[in-house]
Amino acid sequence: MNRIYIYQQPQWPDFQWDEQIISSLLADIRYRQGRLLGRMEGLGFSLRAEASLQTLTLDVLKSSEIEGEILNPDQVRSSIARRLGMDVAGLVPSDRHVDGVVEMMLDATQQYQLPLTDDRLFGWHAALFPTGRSWMYKIVVGGWRDNTKDDPMQVVSGFMGKEKVHYQAPDSALLDKEMIRFLNWFNAKKNIDAVLKAAIAHLWFVTIHPFDDGNGRIARAVADMQLARADNSAQRFYSMSTQIKAERNAYYDILEKTQKGSLDVTKWLEWFLQCLARALATTDETLAGVMKKARFWENPLAATFNDRQKLMLNKLMDGFDGKLTSSKWAKIAKCSQDTATRDIQDLIAKDILMKEPAGGRSTSYILKQEEPSL
Repeated sequence: MNRIYIYQQPQWPDFQWDEQIISSLLADIRYRQGRLLGRMEGLGFSLRAEASLQTLTLDVLKSSEIEGEILNPDQVRSSIARRLGMDVAGLVPSDRHVDGVVEMMLDATQQYQLPLTDDRLFGWHAALFPTGRSWMYKIVVGGWRDNTKDDPMQVVSGFMGKEKVHYQAPDSALLDKEMIRFLNWFNAKKNIDAVLKAAIAHLWFVTIHPFDDGNGRIARAVADMQLARADNSAQRFYSMSTQIKAERNAYYDILEKTQKGSLDVTKWLEWFLQCLARALATTDETLAGVMKKARFWENPLAATFNDRQKLMLNKLMDGFDGKLTSSKWAKIAKCSQDTATRDIQDLIAKDILMKEPAGGRSTSYILKQEEPSL
């Protein structure tokens, strides 16, 4: 068989890279991480918890979106908050699938110090696919894939008959050996930078492709677990998956090129570290929103809001999708149109909401930019 993929190289998995290029990128990452964690230490516990909740929510949402799966943001946020024991406003019920994705991410990031084992990975996989199916197709759940009777495991795109093969994974007969080697390396205390280890772990895991489905999401969870080890903290203040989602095409492109290349993975490490630097840079915007929201709820006026108002105000501060009208308020808050109108008028009187100046056929409402006065 012609050697096409990286795992078919004779020295696999003896990864190599240009130390001079990578060391300068790592120094920048470590500076950014230290600066961010230092800033977070200066905040109170509740602010750190809110920032971590927002980051974890984004991580779950965006990692799924990378694979084309859209989850309900309110369900994800509520599922995370409940599992972390956080008392936050506006929690909603979450379905079994959302809970499974959340359980995987929280196990990876909150229990980052524990060893990564095959049984733990099987649990993550079973949580991702609680029905034993990927869309319409029955898959092996909670175990390595078994393609001995089928075609090789391939990543393809395009219409039937005109498919393009982007990648072909190792035969399933090799998975036990490959995963033992990977897990031994991941759990060992090697003399390698912890952030660099996250980048290599991501590439290595997704190259083995040990499951029928969910390999990308689990690879990103493995990377997040290692980044938590690098930070030595279960609280997450930056989201690698959010940045990968923003650079999705480049992400798939560099993975494909690396998997068809040599064991010199400098280009992949460069991309991963630069992507991580951009993820750290965008955290300022997230923290600004968290701090603004925290100041809002610390205002004594917030104690006068009813549960419906708390729910809708949280939605507005988290970024409401579309225009907020009284009919949308009634539908989301599960109340009558008259009750929704009274809720809105009360917040206008308290200088919290205002009518949107643009007007239109339906009156819509927005948060006032300035903070409410006492």
